[in-house]
Amino acid sequence: MTFSSVYNSARHFLFQWPMLGQRAVFFLFCLLLPISFSQAQERVSLNGTLRSAATGEALIGASVSVAGTTTGVETNTNGVYTLSLAPGTYQIQFSYIGFKTLTREIALTTNTRLNLELEENTSQLSEVLVEAERNTFQERLSTPQMSMETLSSREAKLLPALFGEVDIIKTLQLKPGIQSGGEGSSGLFVRGGSSDQNLVLLDDALVYNPSHLFGFFSVFNPDAVRGVELYKGGFPAQFGGRLSSVLDVKLREGNRKEYDVTGGLGLIASRLSVEGPIQKDKSSFLVSGRRTYVDVFTRMINKAKESDPDFSPIPDYYFYDFNAKASFELGPNDRLFISGYYGRDFFTFKDEDFNFNFNWGNRVASARWVHQFSPRFFVNTTFSSSNYEYAIKNQLDIYSFSLTSNITDLTLKSDFEYITSEKHHLRFGLAVTDHRFVVGRLEANSQDGSVNVGAGNEYSGQEYGLYASDDWTFSPAFTLSYGLRLSGFLNDGKNFLGLEPRAAASYRFTETLTLKANFTRMFQYVHLVSNTGASLPTDIWYPSSPGVRPQRSDQFTVGLTKLHKDKYLFSTEAYYKKMNRQLDLKDGAQIFGNNALEEEFVFGTGDSYGQEFYVEKKEGKTTGWIGYTLSWSTRTFPDLNNGKTFPTRFDRRHDLSVVALQEVSKRISATATFVYGTGNAYSLPVQRFVFQDVPGEDYTVIPVYPERNSFRLAAYHRLDFGLVYKLRPKRGAADLTFSVYNVYNRRNPYFVYFETLKEDDSDQITGFVAKQVSLFPVIPSVTYNFKF
Repeated sequence: MTFSSVYNSARHFLFQWPMLGQRAVFFLFCLLLPISFSQAQERVSLNGTLRSAATGEALIGASVSVAGTTTGVETNTNGVYTLSLAPGTYQIQFSYIGFKTLTREIALTTNTRLNLELEENTSQLSEVLVEAERNTFQERLSTPQMSMETLSSREAKLLPALFGEVDIIKTLQLKPGIQSGGEGSSGLFVRGGSSDQNLVLLDDALVYNPSHLFGFFSVFNPDAVRGVELYKGGFPAQFGGRLSSVLDVKLREGNRKEYDVTGGLGLIASRLSVEGPIQKDKSSFLVSGRRTYVDVFTRMINKAKESDPDFSPIPDYYFYDFNAKASFELGPNDRLFISGYYGRDFFTFKDEDFNFNFNWGNRVASARWVHQFSPRFFVNTTFSSSNYEYAIKNQLDIYSFSLTSNITDLTLKSDFEYITSEKHHLRFGLAVTDHRFVVGRLEANSQDGSVNVGAGNEYSGQEYGLYASDDWTFSPAFTLSYGLRLSGFLNDGKNFLGLEPRAAASYRFTETLTLKANFTRMFQYVHLVSNTGASLPTDIWYPSSPGVRPQRSDQFTVGLTKLHKDKYLFSTEAYYKKMNRQLDLKDGAQIFGNNALEEEFVFGTGDSYGQEFYVEKKEGKTTGWIGYTLSWSTRTFPDLNNGKTFPTRFDRRHDLSVVALQEVSKRISATATFVYGTGNAYSLPVQRFVFQDVPGEDYTVIPVYPERNSFRLAAYHRLDFGLVYKLRPKRGAADLTFSVYNVYNRRNPYFVYFETLKEDDSDQITGFVAKQVSLFPVIPSVTYNFKF
């Protein structure tokens, strides 16, 4: 697999399918038609870049507005803004959360470039946050984009976390419409979709498994992350390849002015980040790493107890990950970003009869070149690689086996952004990805050579995308966003094509009330094959093929957004999502070492619908939000459950989260979160029968299951407390973060199993009793965070 293979795949896509190319040209013509006829009075532009005065990093999503009006824009992912105005003199406000608002009087007669640096505000942080959030609320009212959640690492670090380890994905699970897979899990189930239907991007590179510790923690180190955007619906046309959500994670650029060291010491893990200028004010670097050290203690225990014949060794587990990023300013109009991530999990268990080793992880790298043709025209070109793999090995003296699986991608894409006028914001681009799959490679050998088994398959496929979209401000009250994505997948001589229309509209009844609606179609060309129903790393990714057609979803959303007294934001959204060609496994399917895996698949449809409610408060010493979701999620497979519709495992009727943050003093902040959710749907046997092949021989007890997922686990609820105490070191900054997870020690269900009851001193079975397994009781923790 080389760069030339990606290039040739793109060439094939563009030149061997002329009808598709003609349709694309026709669509682009139709898209640009209203733009070409939009005549407005002569305008001039104010443009530039906003950065942090302390670090020199670009500020994403900063607000640039005309004082006393609703006219304004936000900086893009490069910190660049462009404000189009009629010639004149204006009071322009520049604001960003946690920074001092800057106001400049500017006389605009020609196009003007103004680069500014905003200073952080530590003495009046509450007031700054309020002012910045007011501008953010106004942006949410004026834009047609809906079903989107944003989060910064600063916000995530304020909330209590399991074992004191801050996790961005866990914080996102506190938003409506975003559910966890269960106790401690960092997997995302968005609006009835499964975990593999989320497009996870790290600096524009795809991440296939965003979890550590079997899903308990995410792979995103909060010290390296600048911000996160999660789209639950209304997906912009530049995103494709998944059905349910887009999680776009951006890494920090690093300090361009001075060297900083940041880190933390916790109960189970430590982390350390180093950043600084390569060439002051021109380039910077950031390296960040973390590692758990539970394995250090388990090894000590195992060694101390190795002479005890009744002692069972404790499995050995740890993970580590590493982030790196370098940023270069090549000139006034060019910037280069190089990012990388590497992370591995290791699980081993060894005794006299067993030597089990299991490891898995991601390798991700990207290089992004940003060029500004003019104040209104930009391009981002990214080349990225992504690899996810796992390996299971059992090495014994007389027998050994190994099971491996991986997927490797090379992606090249270009995204163009053209602000044609104050009414039109055009985006267009293309992408091509070369996929390589190794599916369930099994090797087994015996020392004497009597056993030698090998199985597994390798596949390849090329995925393409060509898109264009326009944000059209038709009037101060009405805004329309519309676009189309043309996607395709080539594998084994079969070409799959997908037309993905996107449309969103917003109507602003008043300055504080907006109605929004959108429609989105998405295609997914790679599929997750699992025999567990959970997001374990042994899952296998499989391409679309002549026997496995791409998945497709259509989602409709409508909602209201209301701002009250500039400090309360209320929103509600109703959605319906139809999913076709959903993939599952036959009952009793075998996925490992199977050279005919497609024979184990079944296909069906999915439905998901619900209503989300959200209230957020940003003013005063007490802030926070309340989110509630009422939802249904079902699947229908002709070959499963006798063809009857059944709820998915992550179907959750009620999902409630309450988050409160209290500023006790300038040095102390207290936080609390409460979550409640309907128990997961579950399959349990209702009776058993005994099968005995030969009279007098051993018998087998066979469970009888009713319809799929016809039972519910007990409801899940939990209360967490947190406290951040700012220290006063002689140099830099530091704090102690205290947290209590599961304050009232709720024993939430993880899974249920049946224990066999027998007569005393006999193997005669008398019955079965259900037992619940819970993971985490009340867990206090403390973390020391520092920066110097």
